[in-house]
Amino acid sequence: MSHTGQEAEDDVQPRAYWRWSKDDFLPEESFRNRSTYVSALSQTCSRFKDRLVSRSDDANEINELRKQSENDMKRCLTWWDLTWFGFGAVIGAGIFVLTGQEAHRHAGPAIVLSYVASGISAMLSVFCYTEFSVEIPVAGGSFAYLRIELGDFAAFIAAGNILLEGIVGGAAVARAWTSYFATLINRQPNSLRIDTMNFLLDPIAVAVLAIASTIAMISTKRTSQLNWIATALNGLVIVFVLIAGFFHADPSNLKPFLPNGARGVFQAAAVVYFAYGGFDSIATMAEETKNPSRDIPLGLLGSMSIITVVYCLMALSLTMMQRYTEIDPNAAYSMAFQSVGMKWGKYLVALGALKGMTTVLLVGALGQARYTTHIARAHMIPPWFALVHPKTGTPINATLLTTILSGLIALFSSLDELASLLSVSTLFIFMMMAVALLVRRYYVREVTPRMNLMKLIICLLIIIASSMGTSAYWGLRPNGWVGYVITIPLWFAGTIGIAVFVQQQRTPKVWGVPLVPWLPSLSIAVNIFLMGSLAPQAFIRFGICTMAMMVYYIFIGLHATYDMAHRQQKLDDLEVKNKDEEEKPNV
Repeated sequence: MSHTGQEAEDDVQPRAYWRWSKDDFLPEESFRNRSTYVSALSQTCSRFKDRLVSRSDDANEINELRKQSENDMKRCLTWWDLTWFGFGAVIGAGIFVLTGQEAHRHAGPAIVLSYVASGISAMLSVFCYTEFSVEIPVAGGSFAYLRIELGDFAAFIAAGNILLEGIVGGAAVARAWTSYFATLINRQPNSLRIDTMNFLLDPIAVAVLAIASTIAMISTKRTSQLNWIATALNGLVIVFVLIAGFFHADPSNLKPFLPNGARGVFQAAAVVYFAYGGFDSIATMAEETKNPSRDIPLGLLGSMSIITVVYCLMALSLTMMQRYTEIDPNAAYSMAFQSVGMKWGKYLVALGALKGMTTVLLVGALGQARYTTHIARAHMIPPWFALVHPKTGTPINATLLTTILSGLIALFSSLDELASLLSVSTLFIFMMMAVALLVRRYYVREVTPRMNLMKLIICLLIIIASSMGTSAYWGLRPNGWVGYVITIPLWFAGTIGIAVFVQQQRTPKVWGVPLVPWLPSLSIAVNIFLMGSLAPQAFIRFGICTMAMMVYYIFIGLHATYDMAHRQQKLDDLEVKNKDEEEKPNV
């Protein structure tokens, strides 16, 4: 074996898990010393171009990058675990808090239509995730999928938003946990927070995050068992909410059904999309799933179908129990039961909400840590966060990163600010996933003719531009119709163009999205439309966060990933060269 090849093997030999050297955080050549870093910065433009057009592949994501973790995650999950993870990941703060918040502020009784709209969009994204997770069963989820189909730079943008989604999402759920706990002990939702310097500090949220993450770090299987028990109990509470809610329903509370018109419905839909967030965590469990090709479709599609129906029924029961103008935005269901004379019911609902939010935090801690692990494997963040503990089989370092950042945000921020920012990030990633699926089906490097590639790019640009046009026209002229006569036919033209003029280059091996390109194209349109329904403040926050990500990328991430990719390429080339030399006949 060659000396360099031996070095490559030595790099991934198990070492002490807890270590803190510079090479564990910045091992790349660009960061060896000051002169190498200055040299790397001088090559920023050429390196950016390289990363912009480079692509990973299935084998690299599944096999090579996994070596960066030094230890494998334990394959211990079945479709049963994933199905309950689906319920546990999704049913939490979203339905129990955002339903009341958005019914009160934007949609009124039509909040049920908001859940229908966001549910359709979520199911379209579930289809895309399921195909990818079956074909590419790695912990990276959407980050790995985008790295393969859209390239390193697109994957970095996704990576930043994935981390933002997980960190902000965990903080939002933890803040909601405190509100419902206060209700459970018969106090006002904000009474357990500390009012200081115009901030409502929430130390309880920080503690809950720490406990959930500790459980997730100890064992994936034990976390699964705890999750399905807690989720089953939460299911009983939801059944109670539906039965008791409809028993005390007053149809007159549904009038006016559309107090703010269709605009209010879609504004609420864009925010309550957060209630469906979390299902993408199931895709990150692929490395720990015994039979991904069977278990992931069952877990994802099964749980999300049921959840969509449950959400719509719960939203309807709330708005029939209490007039939307009287709904408490912080603890809607608890206060609604109190308003109809079921004071004891509010405690049961609060307890169920707490259980639901606890499972969301548990599954979120698992999923986001696995996203973070794979992002670190690609060296977009320090590879120290890619390490998997040899005894627990869990990524402890990655879990600590997301937990500490979530805790800092949860200590200071309110739920309404967090939810709108989270919705932009989530919708953006899901839109990119739909684009990536179309690219995967219709483009294969060194196989697809250049003319077909150009047709695909043009059609995708038409689909995205027309979707943006529809969203913009809706925002500017909600009662108009002329703009739709242009934008909607353009969307149809772009989709038909792919279906008729571009030949599919890849057929799914096990399970695939039906009605391609129509369903992915519709997913692009719906996600962009919902993004356009959010308030401008959400995009300002999103823009600030994206700019911060770009600063990090230009000064660190770009050079780390460039070195990582070219180091691997050099090793591959040297291995081929050595193999050729070994096969040469001796003269």
